[in-house]
Amino acid sequence: MVRTFVAVEFPVDFTHIVKEVQENFRELGKMKIVPAELVHVTLKFLGEVDEGKIADIEQSLENISCEPFQCLIKGAGVFPNVRKPRVLWLGTEGNFDPLHKQVEYYLEKEGFEPDSREFTAHATIARIRHISRSNMNQFASTVKEMEDVEFGKFTVDNFRLKKSILTPEGPVYETLRQFNL
Repeated sequence: MVRTFVAVEFPVDFTHIVKEVQENFRELGKMKIVPAELVHVTLKFLGEVDEGKIADIEQSLENISCEPFQCLIKGAGVFPNVRKPRVLWLGTEGNFDPLHKQVEYYLEKEGFEPDSREFTAHATIARIRHISRSNMNQFASTVKEMEDVEFGKFTVDNFRLKKSILTPEGPVYETLRQFNL
């Protein structure tokens, strides 16, 4: 079995932006920082997949036809909300919806259930374990300060089928296949 997902990766030259944003939050609580080079926009998490099914998934994803588009990295935020933050993310604006809908459509044909939650394009940069009461106001105001900051743009001209290997040090991602738009 292979733990897999479909994603748009951030370009390598954006790792410094990710690190700068993470630094603003690092001391405000206990959190698992996502290594900047692993930051991506997940289009679909597939979970554990039989290795024999990977070729079928790749063949289905080849059918996706979207034009390349600009992605604006804008704002930082949290899920589910600033009072009970669990995930710290960078916002990503761009034409992700048509790409996401096609990923869902073609993978549903392969037996994957469509996501029950509405798709919100974002890039997770930390998983929050705990924010102390004494740091909560500073944390909330830092999120507020960054909610409209534009960090940069890049062209989304591909997406990838990725493999995730879980290790004690954190996940290791490997590209199984890149699909150009």
